[in-house]
Amino acid sequence: MHSPSLTHKNSSNWISLYIALGVVWGCSFIFIKLGLEFLTPIGVAFGRVSLGALTLVFWARFKGIELPRSKKLWLHLWVVALMLNVVPGFLFAFAETKVTSILAGIINAVTPLMTLLAIMIAFREERPKNYQVLGLLLGFVGVLTVLGAWNGLGTNPLIAVLALLLAVTCYGVSFPYSRKYVLPHKLRPEAIAAAQVSMGALTLLPFYLMDGIAKDEYRPGPVFAMIALGVFGSGFAYIWNFKIMEAAGSAIASTVTYVTPLVAVIVGIIFLGERVSWYEPVGAAIVLLGAAIGQARIKIFNR
Repeated sequence: MHSPSLTHKNSSNWISLYIALGVVWGCSFIFIKLGLEFLTPIGVAFGRVSLGALTLVFWARFKGIELPRSKKLWLHLWVVALMLNVVPGFLFAFAETKVTSILAGIINAVTPLMTLLAIMIAFREERPKNYQVLGLLLGFVGVLTVLGAWNGLGTNPLIAVLALLLAVTCYGVSFPYSRKYVLPHKLRPEAIAAAQVSMGALTLLPFYLMDGIAKDEYRPGPVFAMIALGVFGSGFAYIWNFKIMEAAGSAIASTVTYVTPLVAVIVGIIFLGERVSWYEPVGAAIVLLGAAIGQARIKIFNR
């Protein structure tokens, strides 16, 4: 048995990491917006994954964790990097040149629903359950509400909205793909993350060299925002997530999805002075409700 003091200590550790993870991922969208002051969308995507890769590789070496050796696994990790780092990293940054960081943070909350949809369509492991279908339908209604669909998407350009939705679709496909082709190798999560993010950085490098810098004027705020986005948002955040899963389980770790949009809204309003329409938080609540039902966190049906 664990002693009460040890159990309390472990509980305190994962709770503090959980809060830190929610804050860092929630602030990622304002960091992207600030980074766009001197970087192009490609530059923002490369900056975050390259700094994240350096952080994760350093951590793996420090802990004596070996990187994968299988060439086939590296290929799968490259595919995951495309879907989890490269394409979404560019699309979120591109979208934020046209929409608020708040909208980007709210749309990011659709990720669990896109994961569920990918499992149901692309990775047909079992027949969809009633609560999953209901969760998806609610999520769809929530997205339409967030966008103010009755106003013709309001002031949000269609191309930016499509970019955000494509980004979270990539996230959604990446998780079941990773579960099927990467996790069976039984490697340390830190090794997988370091290899995956490194592949993302190498993929983006040539594009960054061609079109990464928007202007040569640098303010300290945006520079520090990019450092935080890379080192913490794409680096330590992975490590914290793994530690939360080890201490509290994957079910608890996945609920950070419900925290990030709240943080994104708060920091967007306070630090960027972004405006929020009444239907955006309402739609976000519907999206999160749909995700909770789709993941069976809220039980609607008996079976």
